[in-house]
Amino acid sequence: MKKLKVNKEIEIEDLTRLFPESVTFLRDKGIRCLRCGEPIWGTLEEAAREKGFSDEKIDQITEELIRFVGQK
Repeated sequence: MKKLKVNKEIEIEDLTRLFPESVTFLRDKGIRCLRCGEPIWGTLEEAAREKGFSDEKIDQITEELIRFVGQK
């Protein structure tokens, strides 16, 4: 199985399954990634766009998330 890398195209379901701590990170950024205990469908980028984040802000959040989960 190929190891998934955190990037803005990662599916929210995969992100929260691989890195449960990402739920808190995203919540603190104002990005809702869970509904009723289940991951919201779509990508990190799509979830951020729904909250009105710009391309630059999405890139910034993605880089911070990569560091947060300890992935290079």
